[in-house]
Amino acid sequence: MTPDQKFARYVRLSLVGFILVFLYYVIADIWLPVTPQARVYHPVVQISPQISGRVTKVLVSNNQPVKAGNILFEIDKSTYLLAVEQAKLTLDDAKLQNKRLDTNVKALEAQISAAKAKQHEQSLLKSRGEKLYKQNSISEQELESIRANFAASKSNVAAFEAQLAEAVLARGTSGEDNLALRHGANQLAQAELNLSYTQVRALSDGVVANLQLLDGAYALSGQPLLAIVAKKADLVADFREKSLLNMHPGSLAKVVFDSRPGEVYDAKISTFEAGVSDGQLSANGLLSTTETSNRWVRDAQRQRIHLQLLKNDQALIANMPSGARATVQLLPESKFGQWLGASQIRFISWLHYIY
Repeated sequence: MTPDQKFARYVRLSLVGFILVFLYYVIADIWLPVTPQARVYHPVVQISPQISGRVTKVLVSNNQPVKAGNILFEIDKSTYLLAVEQAKLTLDDAKLQNKRLDTNVKALEAQISAAKAKQHEQSLLKSRGEKLYKQNSISEQELESIRANFAASKSNVAAFEAQLAEAVLARGTSGEDNLALRHGANQLAQAELNLSYTQVRALSDGVVANLQLLDGAYALSGQPLLAIVAKKADLVADFREKSLLNMHPGSLAKVVFDSRPGEVYDAKISTFEAGVSDGQLSANGLLSTTETSNRWVRDAQRQRIHLQLLKNDQALIANMPSGARATVQLLPESKFGQWLGASQIRFISWLHYIY
């Protein structure tokens, strides 16, 4: 065989090999989809104080495991201790004011009793005066004076009763349902709550991450100062849309982690992501923006799926750092396809020893 014939043979073999690889890629992308775009994500809880103040003590260190309820750092308590004391004084003042109002109510009740006795006396004088007037024993002027005194006594009773009603309204209900006491108790509870916020605690189990907080820093309410990476983990993978054509929740998968080369883990699809950020519209009052591309064939859109490891391996990713990379192989329902997919991902796992 001449050199030209050998070269032509090599070219034909290369073309055949290229066509076979291309066909395998096209078929596998639909029936045996695989992606290196997979990560382990941990929920990250940003810790923000609910009050403002100077940080007096940081009680945790970077990458330290913490439990829910552990104190992370403390804020200066002096201002909030004064607020609690002021709230207690306000509550005591409300109790004292209620005692004053009770005394005022009793005094008005006594005045009303005296005024009613006076009214009764004036009523008797009025009746006696009218009889004497009919007997021409007193003058009309004296009778009018008696009647005026009776009317004044009635007005005096009415005035005291109005003052009593106002005093009772100002006093409010007795006991713990009293409005002034409730206001004072509410202020005290709020002050004590703010005082408890001077100890910033972890709300969930996890690991302190990227701690930059030092004693003496000024904490602002609502501003994150550190983060806690939760132990709960989520394995997600991004596939081209057409690669998920034959997949559904419950479909089997194989997973290889970059940090554990040579090891293949069984998994299944738990859920499909509802959408991606490219498909989100916001009501910003602007006109719509059209998509533009100079490419004849645009980039394929990727969709995200969530996976769950089988055989009690879910605890494995809980101990992996957030952002750990993985490669995911989805498996068809056919036995041959599953064998071929398992072989493909096994080969990829061996490659992780190299890269």
